[in-house]
Amino acid sequence: MTSDTDVTPPTLADLAPVGAATRPPPTVGVAAATAPATAGAAAAATPPATLDARSITAWFGDRKVLDRVSLTMPAGRVTALIGPSGCGKSTFLRILNRMHELVPGAALAGAVLLDDRDLYAPERRITDARRQVGMVFQKPNPFPAMSIYDNVVAGLKLTGTRVTRARRDELVEETLTKAGLWKEVRDRLRQPGGALSGGQQQRLCIARALAVRPRVLLMDEPCSALDPTSTRRIEETIAELAPEVTIVIVTHNMQQAARVSDRCAFFLAAHGTPGVIVEHGPTAALFENPQDQRTHDYVTGRFG
Repeated sequence: MTSDTDVTPPTLADLAPVGAATRPPPTVGVAAATAPATAGAAAAATPPATLDARSITAWFGDRKVLDRVSLTMPAGRVTALIGPSGCGKSTFLRILNRMHELVPGAALAGAVLLDDRDLYAPERRITDARRQVGMVFQKPNPFPAMSIYDNVVAGLKLTGTRVTRARRDELVEETLTKAGLWKEVRDRLRQPGGALSGGQQQRLCIARALAVRPRVLLMDEPCSALDPTSTRRIEETIAELAPEVTIVIVTHNMQQAARVSDRCAFFLAAHGTPGVIVEHGPTAALFENPQDQRTHDYVTGRFG
């Protein structure tokens, strides 16, 4: 593996994805400029999508953090991204739903395809990309002053999706049920979301992400700050959701990756070089019969 971190990185304007025209950075007010969706669109089930990253290279300023990373994340499956801290896993995850480009000084090259459609195409609205590729972060981030009910439907307002009150009620129950939280909160939907426990807040964030009908759900270490009981419930939720939405999860927990994922990708950045994927494939094969010695050493706990 070679490093060319000494090469002056291009700017965002120079680094439009392969096959895409140069695009300006997103601006505040994009959501207001988009046409609102209809109630029917909100109610319609959307199938999970295949996400395909091709030759992704990323920089923060003059530091290259990812080098030509390619990975296919199949529809309706759970893909786990594993590797030591600082190897670019979370950066890669944020590239998948266009959050990387919002970081000052960040740049990227390559393409991200959602069922063969470029998420970074100039005609594609960033709100559309975020609606189809949702995100759950490491630290639960419900809107603390909002009720549980309003937290769930907040994404509808942000994406300009109009639904009837009856449909909102159905959506709240449906998504909280899918997130494994409905039975615990159904009698206190008007209480603040910030009053829930940490594990409940994380499941509330999952429900909020599901309410806008994403086709892919990205999860950045969603259990790292949770107790074992809450972690188990989140893992059960992931298993239940997988047939309906493609899931990509970053985790440092090897046992969790083995439990929840169908496929796994091992990221590594050594000696100041940018992150790369050393090996990827079915999770069982990666853990039981890795083809690269570095993968074997990592999954067996010899480093990391």
